[in-house]
Amino acid sequence: MIGVLLMAYGTPRTLEEVEPFYVNIRGGRQPAPELIANLRRRYEAVGGHTPLLEITTGQAEDLAAALGGQYRVFTGMKHWHPFIEEAVRQMAEAGIARAVALALAPHYSALSIGGYFAAIDEAQAKLGSAIAFERVKSWHLQPAYLAAVAEHTRQASQGFEPEVLVFTAHSLPRRILEQHDPYVDQLQETCRALAERLGGPRWQFAFQSAGATGDAWLGPDILQTIEALANDGVQRVLAAPVGFIADHLEILYDLDVQARQHARERGIELRRIASLNRDPGLIAALADAVHQGDQGRG
Repeated sequence: MIGVLLMAYGTPRTLEEVEPFYVNIRGGRQPAPELIANLRRRYEAVGGHTPLLEITTGQAEDLAAALGGQYRVFTGMKHWHPFIEEAVRQMAEAGIARAVALALAPHYSALSIGGYFAAIDEAQAKLGSAIAFERVKSWHLQPAYLAAVAEHTRQASQGFEPEVLVFTAHSLPRRILEQHDPYVDQLQETCRALAERLGGPRWQFAFQSAGATGDAWLGPDILQTIEALANDGVQRVLAAPVGFIADHLEILYDLDVQARQHARERGIELRRIASLNRDPGLIAALADAVHQGDQGRG
């Protein structure tokens, strides 16, 4: 039996969990009260929680069905329950000796995906387990992933006819550029591959969801991009958040609430493509990534 550790960021399940979730994100450091209040307000605006855990659980079920009985899929979250450590413990208790580790984010950065792999190492050291993990660093050009995003983009464009397509992904601190991190290059590769599949409209790329820290973050930010497009007289914009594959706060609030309101105030109608969530194309891409990882090509 080969294990698969499917990893996602994590999400609080209730408003009461927002503060300890935020503390975990910050490595145990207590955020300022105003930062906690702001994050809580954002969760309140989307109904008190996001469906990320339920979606991830469903993705794991779908992936297990796609892979067949040779594999057993486990789920672990980077910053909330069920933590990656809990999943590694379950794998060890199940007698898993060899496994593929796959983060539910297509693009690699040592700062983001590297953190998932570090959590595996920390869990193994703590638990005394020695599962041999093959680590899938990125899957940003998986044909099934690109095909699914392209199809969702075509569907969202019907009857809307966007003037500009804006691809987005989570911003990261600019210091990654000094470390020759592949994150930005991989994002551009994804965008170019999608643009080639779609053939139009014109496209741009923007970052979103920068953290509230003292660091300089990668840009341009989606709000700045909206400003520039408004100044150019653009009225219809379609957002395609290629760096995200499921509905969570960065989608349901940062795009659907904040960015949409920002656009509306500037005379732009902003829509976004539907998240992949449990799209069969996404599941096929994950299965392909697992197979490649299992063959040592992750």
